[in-house]
Amino acid sequence: MEGASFGAGRAGGAIDPVDFLKQPQTLLRVTTWIFSIVVFGSIVNECYVNKDSQHPELLCIFNENESACSYGIAVGVIAFFGCIFFFVVDLYFQQISSVKDRKRAVLLDLGFSGFLAFLWFVAFCFLANQWQRTTLTRGFSQGADAARAAIAFSFFSIIIWVVLALRALQRYRLGTDMSLFATEQFGADPSASYPGYPGGSGVESTETYQSPPFTETLEPNPKGYQVPAY
Repeated sequence: MEGASFGAGRAGGAIDPVDFLKQPQTLLRVTTWIFSIVVFGSIVNECYVNKDSQHPELLCIFNENESACSYGIAVGVIAFFGCIFFFVVDLYFQQISSVKDRKRAVLLDLGFSGFLAFLWFVAFCFLANQWQRTTLTRGFSQGADAARAAIAFSFFSIIIWVVLALRALQRYRLGTDMSLFATEQFGADPSASYPGYPGGSGVESTETYQSPPFTETLEPNPKGYQVPAY
């Protein structure tokens, strides 16, 4: 089935790179892609530090909890590749001619965006909690700014992914233009009359049959006329 559906134009239309980059959804994807780089880049590069000169091994700055750093890196990497994947999907979405395939793409976007919003929420709470419990030594102070940046951009990522999920939900509810047309024209009641015949009501008239003109004045036995007897 060809035609406009799920927030995109008619299948097979030309892709305008400039218009595509100006779309709010594209800007949101690029923004959260940058946020993911900031989070896992900050943790990998500056959140593994030496506690002091007597401990040469690298420790996670978040309360020396390796799980906190590993979780932040994992969520950042998942978001990084997820943004690239859905960026490509958005780019070629208009080329998808099947409404069912478009519906699957929108549902996948909705589920992934909601899932990433949840992961970033957990990451923000986890990193913030571990950072509050961290005792800043001279070595840990060197990576304090990177730790705060990872926490801050984890929070910002929650907002962006929630907005992406809401936009995907809006696209899903929009559905196809044809389904909206059918809903507006025919309504939800299957017993409703067909709109192509506005003059007919579809119900037989219950009015009694009217006598033809001049019949009421006729008498059964006119004057002067005798009924013959047999």
